[in-house]
Amino acid sequence: MHQRHRAIAPGMLAAATLACAFAGTAQAAAPYPTHPITIVIPFSAGGDSDLAARNLASHVSKYVGAAMVPLNKAGANGAIGSQFAHDASPDGYTLLLARVGSQAVLPALQKSLTYRWNDFTFLGLLDLNPMACVVNAKSPYHKLSDLVADIKAHPGKLNYSTSGPATVLNLAAQTLLSAAGLPKTAATQIPYKGGGDATTAVIAGQVDFSCNNLTSLVGPIQGGRLRALVTTSPQRLRDLPDVPTAREVHYPQLESVNGWSALYGPPGLPQQVQKKWTQALTDLSKDKSWIQAEERLGSVPHVLSAQATHKYVADQYAFYSQLGKKLGLELK
Repeated sequence: MHQRHRAIAPGMLAAATLACAFAGTAQAAAPYPTHPITIVIPFSAGGDSDLAARNLASHVSKYVGAAMVPLNKAGANGAIGSQFAHDASPDGYTLLLARVGSQAVLPALQKSLTYRWNDFTFLGLLDLNPMACVVNAKSPYHKLSDLVADIKAHPGKLNYSTSGPATVLNLAAQTLLSAAGLPKTAATQIPYKGGGDATTAVIAGQVDFSCNNLTSLVGPIQGGRLRALVTTSPQRLRDLPDVPTAREVHYPQLESVNGWSALYGPPGLPQQVQKKWTQALTDLSKDKSWIQAEERLGSVPHVLSAQATHKYVADQYAFYSQLGKKLGLELK
């Protein structure tokens, strides 16, 4: 009996192996998606990343074939949510709303970060976000030169809100100070959880100014609660025709600092999923409703392919690495 059992076992093993192979093939060939997709937002609700993700979710579902559910996981300058998405199962059901701060600035400045700038599957760039430096509408500063003059006259007295020390909000303010010939301590940074909170701080009078993405600012500016002193866009913006550009007020260095949104997946995302999103984002780029919504948020629709996105982010990483060295910025 023992010998017979040993003779049969290999056949049973072969059958089991064949069954597993068929199961794997069936699973690989299964349609995608079959249920809702989570998009992780690595910053708090109300900020530019949150608004970009929710606008994406409300328009792309019809192209990808499933609902997209936003999930805010803020903290550590976007690292917590980014790491969460990175560690998710590479099945296409957990994606990341990638931002310049968490995907280019943080990897460039924080050597201890647990992920690198290219440790994801790139699906595509979504938009660009010009920035603006703003003050409360009741502020005595009516021009950027007014603000800079007061910072020079009272070093260390004025403060500004950011979404963290290694985010584009901080680097924009630091670039402004550097361009004005001031040390990085000339104004005091007050970090908040996200761009929305940083904007609220200016509206509430908790800080003197902020340099933030227009996505978080255009509503309060047009609503008369904030006053914009400068934008980082090459030309004046259609919705803010009275606000001068950085070059117009002799701070062209600010043009290099812009926000952006992209769609990433965990590493190892299947080709089937990548192809699905390539087509979905191509369709989205022609969607007039999404384009108009982006423009209302103060963003510039700018969909790029996965390959072009990889190159764009590589250039951004290099830029912020060089900027960090120039300003002496490094996070532990």
